[in-house]
Amino acid sequence: MSTCERPVLRPLSQAEDRSVLPADWRAALDRPDGGDLGPALLELLRLAATRLPDDVVAALARSREAEAGGSRGANTLDTMLANVALAEARMAPLCQDTGTLIFWVRHPYGLSQRLLRDQVREAVAEATRRSWLRPNCVAAVSGANPGNNLDPLGEGHPVIHFEEWDQPGARIDVMLKGGGCENVGAQYRLPDVALGAGRDLKGVRKCIIDAVVKAQGFGCSPGVLGVAIGGDRVVGYERSKALLLRKVGTPNPDPALDALERQLVEELNTLGIGPMGYGGATTVLGVFLEELWRHPASFFVSLSYMCWNNRRMSLSLAADGAATLD
Repeated sequence: MSTCERPVLRPLSQAEDRSVLPADWRAALDRPDGGDLGPALLELLRLAATRLPDDVVAALARSREAEAGGSRGANTLDTMLANVALAEARMAPLCQDTGTLIFWVRHPYGLSQRLLRDQVREAVAEATRRSWLRPNCVAAVSGANPGNNLDPLGEGHPVIHFEEWDQPGARIDVMLKGGGCENVGAQYRLPDVALGAGRDLKGVRKCIIDAVVKAQGFGCSPGVLGVAIGGDRVVGYERSKALLLRKVGTPNPDPALDALERQLVEELNTLGIGPMGYGGATTVLGVFLEELWRHPASFFVSLSYMCWNNRRMSLSLAADGAATLD
């Protein structure tokens, strides 16, 4: 790939020749099962595994321009961008680790969460059979692998978060979160004497910098960070992962947090860790912050790290059943 070249991906609207979703497909949101969402869920997984979102591709291309020509950072980003183009062209997974599958399902009243869960699991098994997903679900102690990405109890994998909302349509988001970036996530309890971090945004900043320094290249940098400030230990981690659904470059609606996000991106990119830890000007692509409510006695900072291969995709279903993928 030539220097600073950004891969040109075909618009989703022009990729129908490879879509597994029939052109005339419609959901039926007045039925408990949504009218068989299987084809739409399978297309959602195909795109999530093989196509990097446009905002992430643009961020990688901008980062490539910031690296010195011929440097290890520049060469690494060139390889990443070439990989993006090859995966889309060949309809192949962007990475051999297709990650833990996390779904967020927002639906109107009347849809059955039990039936929706069954359809999500069926789509995951079919996507695994087609080799769009690697079978990553194993028993914790024995390592036994069922080979279909489904835990036998139906609760652990894929991870599915349900929410009933007051809109007539539905939205299903999926994230493929690799094991390497999951391993470098972190949670801090403030105040932290070792870091000199108090219960304020200055303390939050110190936690984030510490986490990135400790991660080095093991999270497959340049990363995207989701950081939940507050909550309890469980809610903090859940929200930090949901923050990774934000598009790179979008502003935070909270002016103070938006300013801190911009400051952190600038500061973290001076650490010299660079792409994959090989050194360079780009260690992170973005930082997303959110303030939560907390118990007065607790102050947690929960950080989820997403690798450069920031695989996510959204399926929106209008009230009339029309599907949009983004």
